Amino acid sequence: MLNEILVFGLVTAMGNVIYGSTFLVTDILAEKHGVKEAKKAVLIGFFAMVFATIIMQITLLFKPHESDFVSGAMAMVFQFMPSAMVASLTAYIISQLHDVWAFEMWRRRTKGKFLWLRNNASTMVSQFIDNVTFTLLFFVVFNPEFLATLGWKGIFDIFITSYAMKFVIALLDTPFMYLNASFKITE
Repeated sequence: MLNEILVFGLVTAMGNVIYGSTFLVTDILAEKHGVKEAKKAVLIGFFAMVFATIIMQITLLFKPHESDFVSGAMAMVFQFMPSAMVASLTAYIISQLHDVWAFEMWRRRTKGKFLWLRNNASTMVSQFIDNVTFTLLFFVVFNPEFLATLGWKGIFDIFITSYAMKFVIALLDTPFMYLNASFKITE
């Protein structure tokens, strides 16, 4: 597949790398602007993804002009399995809202100290929730043929590889969290 990459000897979907970094955004928002603004960003992101998905599906319904040489590639990129969309969006909303909640819970417990702990603990657990939700919904509930083809071991291997990538991304985003914390907001 075109969206698979090799990182540290592990094959993973590029989306795991990109999506893994989105938790940094909610942590930064929660740190700088509070839980309310971080939750608002999660909801805006969720509805933006739903809207973009719908628009792209409508776009694919139009018959392209014969001179259009990119429509085939567009269809390949934007056609989706409804199960992938539902699994992705469900995992996104659950895990991102958990991340905002967990970051704030750790802030209270640490009395605002240990930024690295708040960032990593909230993100790593939230990404685990994301991975469990997506994997179970997509590979087991919505597409049981994947379970029949891959078996539990195959699905577990996919789960571990994708979570390992998200875990590494969580560790790597810590310096960026501290960099952001060093910036003072003036209004």
